Order: sequence, then structure tokens, then C-alpha cells
Amino acid sequence: MHCTKIAAQVGALLKENLLKIVTAESCTAGLIAASITDIAGSSAWYDRGFVTYSNASKHEMLGVKMQSLMQVGAVSQSVVMQMAKGALLRSNADIALSVSGIAGPEGGSIDKPVGLVWFGFAFRDRSTIAHRFVFSGDRQQIRDQAVSTGLSKLLQLLQDNTI
Repeated sequence: MHCTKIAAQVGALLKENLLKIVTAESCTAGLIAASITDIAGSSAWYDRGFVTYSNASKHEMLGVKMQSLMQVGAVSQSVVMQMAKGALLRSNADIALSVSGIAGPEGGSIDKPVGLVWFGFAFRDRSTIAHRFVFSGDRQQIRDQAVSTGLSKLLQLLQDNTI
């Protein structure tokens, strides 16, 4: 699988730099964690994962502010950044990758269409950043694209030495 190859490249860079990652997933529901842990030896660089599908779990497990969830919604820049920061604070990792999106087929709106996915990247002692993508296809295709894009963006950040 394509994601496994990307995850292996991410893992090699993390291991080389003695870094660990934590994931906080909503719409992908653990698929990024699964891609990472498909790699033998990933325990050297993968700390843990949070699957926070509901708003309550985002708040309880990651410390996402209820006010943010109510005002801007779970699929937003603010929430994925809070998810990433919260995962980092609740782990032994150096980098956090978070994801929240609308995989469909329902739940979209004009402002937030089906296929909208936000990714957050938090780093110890650095700024937290977020990226927005809109994918097309059915539910599974959107989720697969989210996994691939999240891992690819992380790889790019590692290769660009942005961490």
C-alpha cells in the first residue's frame, strides 16, 4: 500500500532524529495509526494514538475547548491545532499529527463541503501549523486520501527540516 511506503519514510526520518510521533484522528478513525504500525519496528518512533471521533472525546481526551467546538466546529483550523497540541501534551512524543474532516456522504455544507479535511501538526518548542484540503470521491476514498496526505505532509515537513 502506498501509505505504508510513506509511513516507512516518515519512520526512518523520525528514528534517525530520535523523535517520536503521536496521532489524534477523527475522520480517519485510526487509519493513520494503522499505517504507521504496519511498519515493523514502529514502536521506536510511534508513541500512541488518540481516536477522538465525537466532540466530547476531543474535549475530554485532548483538551479541545468546547467553545471552539460549538463556535467553529470540529472540522476547523482551530480544532485541529488544539487536537495536535493536546495530543502532544498527553504523550511522550515530539511531534503530533491531527486530522478532522467530513468524509460523507452526508454532513457537508456550503462552507464545509464533504471532502473537507484539516490537518494539524504540533512540535515541541515550535509553532503549531494547520493545512486544509478538499478531497473528492466516496467516503472510503476521502478517508484514504486523508491518510496519504497527512503522512505525505508530515514527510515533507520532516524533509524540509521544519521540525
